Amino acid sequence: MLAKLITLPFHLLFVVIITSHRLLCLNAFQSVEVSVIPTVAIPSWTGLGVLPPFNPADPIGAVRSPYGVSLTDVVLRFGTSPERCRILDGLLRLRAELHRSGFVRGFQWLDGSFLEHVEVLEKRSPRDVDVVTFVAALDSDSPPDPNEQLFDHDWVKANFSVDHYFVELNLPSQELVSWSAYWYSVWSHRRTQLWKGFLEIELTPKDDDTARAQLVVEDLIRNGGQP
Repeated sequence: MLAKLITLPFHLLFVVIITSHRLLCLNAFQSVEVSVIPTVAIPSWTGLGVLPPFNPADPIGAVRSPYGVSLTDVVLRFGTSPERCRILDGLLRLRAELHRSGFVRGFQWLDGSFLEHVEVLEKRSPRDVDVVTFVAALDSDSPPDPNEQLFDHDWVKANFSVDHYFVELNLPSQELVSWSAYWYSVWSHRRTQLWKGFLEIELTPKDDDTARAQLVVEDLIRNGGQP
């Protein structure tokens, strides 16, 4: 269960947190309500092969990393090779397992070399995609026994090509802000200290079938077939 990963009491009655230009309203006596992510087009790579951390035409504007984008756009933009299609397939399969286990409310931050032009930067294909799932705790209508292996980081990475981590949205406000700041700090720079952007997608399964269908088309094209 998610509680085995992070088990902390939620002390505050009501907390409002700004996360990726959205409001998350957390109430101690109600389920976490996660608003719909306003989506934008995925920006082009910079000349340094990374996503820009903000819109250079409006440096203090709301359109900035993490960019809220659609799952289908992620497939369309990054399904450019058989290796990348394999990683996207793993991401979609992991999301399907999360949904089957009742985790459907929240959002995911995507990052890593998968979002970079790593084929040029490091002369290799990406090996996986980095994902943090910010997830609302299961409610009484959710399946009673989520797949425990979803909380095994090494098993998930080996089976889905996803370097995956959880953050629970029901954490106390200070704890949630600390984890958000930690992951933003880790993911907003390459190890060379180059500032870069990353993406955010909704956890809800509403777009997964469309993304899966598009991935089939992209995979066929990249492997020399016809859609």
